[in-house]
Order: sequence, then C-alpha cells, then structure tokens
Amino acid sequence: MTPAPAAAGRPLARLAACVVLALTLGACATAQRPDPLEPWNRKVYAFNDAVDVAVIRPVATVYRDRVPEPVRTATTNFFANIQDAWSAVNLVLQGRPADGLSDLLRFGTNSVFGVLGLFDVATPLGLERHGEDFGQTLGKWGVGPGAYIVWPILGPSSLRDSVGLPLEMQLTPETWVSPEALRYSLTGVRVVNTRANLLQASRLLGDVALDPYVSVRDFYLQRRRSLVYDGNPPDDAQPEERWDEPEAPAEPASAPDRPASAPAPAASAASK
Repeated sequence: MTPAPAAAGRPLARLAACVVLALTLGACATAQRPDPLEPWNRKVYAFNDAVDVAVIRPVATVYRDRVPEPVRTATTNFFANIQDAWSAVNLVLQGRPADGLSDLLRFGTNSVFGVLGLFDVATPLGLERHGEDFGQTLGKWGVGPGAYIVWPILGPSSLRDSVGLPLEMQLTPETWVSPEALRYSLTGVRVVNTRANLLQASRLLGDVALDPYVSVRDFYLQRRRSLVYDGNPPDDAQPEERWDEPEAPAEPASAPDRPASAPAPAASAASK
C-alpha cells in the first residue's frame, strides 16, 4: 500500500520540529554562558567517565596493543566510509555541489575498489575527505550552536549538533545488517576502535587539564566553530564570542577635572 502523503512527509516535519526546538532552547545560551546546563552536563560527564574507566578504556587498550595497526586502520576506514556519502549530502545542502560530488566519488571508489571501504584508495587519487555533518550544515545556514550538552555514552555535543544525531546514528554499517548478533558485534567494534584512536589524546588531557570537563567543553566548542568556518573562523570575533575573557571596564567619556597642582598620571609622564 502506498503511504499517504501526510505519512510520507512526517520525517521532514520531525526534522523541521527539531530545528525549531534547537533554536528555541538555544535562546537560553549566550556566548558568555555557552553552558547553562552545566550541573546536568557534569553529572553525565562523570557517568560517562566512570563507564569509560571501568569498561571501554581497558578494552580499547587491549585492542590497541593486540590488534595490528593495519587492521585497526582498515577498521577505521570501513566505519568512516559511509560517512563520506552523508558528507556529500551535506555539502550539496551547503551549496557546494562540486565538493559534494567529490565525496560521493570518494564513497563509490572506496566501496568498490577499496573492498567496502577497508582500504582508502580515494585519497591518493586526490579525493580528499571533507567530513561534513548536519550540525555544520545548520551552522552554514546561520543557526547558532545553542547550549552545550553532554549526552550519556555519546559524549559532548550542542543543541545544534544534536539535531542530526538521530539520523547520523543510523548511518553506520551495522544498521544495514539483519542478524542482531552481528549488528551488536559491529557496534562494539566501532566503539572500541574509536576509543582506541583517542587513547593518546585522553591521556594528555588527564595529564595537563586541571578541570577535564572544562577542557573538553572548550575544545569541542572551538573545534566545531572552526569546522563551521572550514578552518578559517573570522578574526574579528565580537567580544561576546570570547566567553573565557572577562569584559574590560568601560572608560569614562572624559577624565574628571583635577587641580592644576595635581601630578600628571604615570602614563602621561612616560609618554613625554
């Protein structure tokens, strides 16, 4: 039976509702205060860290030490391959059809000649990965990041980036396999492989960060801003965009009158 037009349009309606929700909730966040949900976020961060320390990090460490690097690289390529197709869609939505075609060709080349993406044969051919996602697309459309938010297990995000999460979670190779045992196995391999790739970064973070939560938050927000601007964020950032810098007190319009016998300020004396 052919679905009714109203039913067929439900996914688009839900996507539009998510965008409106992100814009509405994002109004409570400002550049000076990008983390209005900090009490909640810190609790989720602590939960994620506990799970990581108890389960994910030890398994990822064994995986990194026991699995040869070429196999780990092929695994990373395999799971990243389908993201190139999603990147192509987002590039078209951003008004960059040439780059979108490049990522589509990259996906096809690696899928066919790279054995389902296990081998990256597209990069040597000049088909570089752009890695665009829907959060970047919304940023290109002028949607602000909104409040910073930490999701259980999934980790750091923002309200804008969270809009595309439900769809992007479906764009993984395990989504397309039917036996549940194989699906769960692929999900486990993807999580462990991703965590293994981040072991060195997390170790450095633990060594140098006084407050790992703040360091992760600031790095995430700055990195996402850089990605939205393709690595070239504007240099003339407004003061409200620098939430880590306190605002300088405003200078009076004119200096108060003082007696002629009063000593000149040190700055004026130095200038003479």
